[in-house]
Amino acid sequence: MAFTFFFRDVQILELIIKHAVPNLVGRSRIRIWDAGCAMGQETYSLAIMLAQGMGPFAFKNIQICASDIEENNGFGDTVRSGIYQEEELKRIPPELLERYFTWMEGNGHFQAHSILRDRISYQRHDLLSLTSIGENFSVILCKNVLLHFQPEERIEVIRMFHKALAPDGYLATEQTQKMPDEIAHLFIKAAPDGQIFRKAGE
Repeated sequence: MAFTFFFRDVQILELIIKHAVPNLVGRSRIRIWDAGCAMGQETYSLAIMLAQGMGPFAFKNIQICASDIEENNGFGDTVRSGIYQEEELKRIPPELLERYFTWMEGNGHFQAHSILRDRISYQRHDLLSLTSIGENFSVILCKNVLLHFQPEERIEVIRMFHKALAPDGYLATEQTQKMPDEIAHLFIKAAPDGQIFRKAGE
């Protein structure tokens, strides 16, 4: 599940900023899980948008926990270092690239600034283990992963996400993934124009 790029499916990230962030500002600790992060392009895209939308002071309360099943392709090293080839960053608006990345002279790479890197951690995780990487997440983002699962597996993974969310936490998925009817009662749709849901309760 390594295919991704910066600012992919940006509409979903914008919905998180629009619907979830207003309910998060003011909290001293905000945990976000990017489930199926590949090499971190999505994670850093979200971090940039959160930094822009929340401001530097509130952004320091963010902790983004990135996870992926891959273990042999250096995913963790890439996510932790925040180092990417120049070619990979072309979708980032120039003003944001200048603000959040530093050119590494001589090797054709950019590195994300520490303001982003310090907010991001990585661990290997198999979603089909049906155990979460933690609890009380304010936001769980899972894009371009659920479509690879069988319908029954999707239901169980989303149940696991529900348990891992804090009260009134948000789940965001790609536009093509509709909430299965069997578990629709666990969530309230937060936006009519996108797949972002608020936890409804036990």
